[in-house]
Amino acid sequence: MNLLVTGGAGFIGSAYVRMARRRWPDDPIVNVDALTYAGNLQNLRDLESDRRHEFVRADIRDGDALLRLMRAHGIEVVVNFAAESHVDRSILSVDPFVDTNVAGTVRLLEAARAAGVRRFVQISTDEVYGTLPPTGTPFDETSPLAPRNPYAASKAAADGFVMAFHHTHGVDTVIARCANNYGPYQFPEKLIPLMILNAFDGQPLPVYGDGLQVRDWIHVDDHCEAVDAIVRGGQSGAIYNINASDERRNLDVVRAILRLAGRDESLIRHVPDRPGHDRRYAMNASRIRDDLGWRPRRAFDDGLAETVAWYRDNRAWTEAVRSGAYRDYYQRQYAARLGAAPP
Repeated sequence: MNLLVTGGAGFIGSAYVRMARRRWPDDPIVNVDALTYAGNLQNLRDLESDRRHEFVRADIRDGDALLRLMRAHGIEVVVNFAAESHVDRSILSVDPFVDTNVAGTVRLLEAARAAGVRRFVQISTDEVYGTLPPTGTPFDETSPLAPRNPYAASKAAADGFVMAFHHTHGVDTVIARCANNYGPYQFPEKLIPLMILNAFDGQPLPVYGDGLQVRDWIHVDDHCEAVDAIVRGGQSGAIYNINASDERRNLDVVRAILRLAGRDESLIRHVPDRPGHDRRYAMNASRIRDDLGWRPRRAFDDGLAETVAWYRDNRAWTEAVRSGAYRDYYQRQYAARLGAAPP
């Protein structure tokens, strides 16, 4: 199939593109990313000579450009990873989250509808369901949405538009709501890479509040395999929760990272909790297991050890991100080669 992936230079999007190229080497992929701060073309270096992978710098808010792109390439399936995704940033400034996550998704849906795209897969989040008490029953796909931070609210609004386009306009849409991801190439503002890099450098590891917030962690490659199952076999109009059923307290994750990095817990610093910090996320993901036969393949302890090792072995990548040098990669490797104007 002819596939268009948005946000394909980000953490999860690039992991999906790399996986799809391995699994389906004959399927062309058009990879669209606006290259905002979290988009990093170094995540795609292995695909630079792949003739069936085409990177296009574009913004999902530019519906006309996306429509032209879909028609020119005969796109059959759109997978929308493009999003502003960091809760802390959404608390400081909500506008980018409304612009990209809500308006951008609507523009993309309109383009997909006009282009006659066969399937539209929306990558959402477990945060749209809101928070749970420590012993509360996990959310399922019929649970009401109750977002409690601006990021989650923007994703819940986007999900609403995706469902509206399915029911009103007959667009074949599927929504994938996933738990917390971790793995290689994750931008170091997120919990696990931030703690790994601080531990390597002997710097304090800041933990919000008491650190007893509970999250279900899934390796990014397991998430991408679930998305691929949805792309190829998901039911039109359906919602699928994706998780590894492996809940961990944030403080326990931080302690595990310290052990793997050979550091002691004296580096932990409890800092004031962020506003509206959800206490626990948990989902029932039996639908995707029963309907599509998907199962996570990576145990958290093993995946975390591999992730710590990856960041240890790829300090050049992390240093480029920290210094901002990764932003120059587009101009050096793509714009110059394609004769495009500098960004």
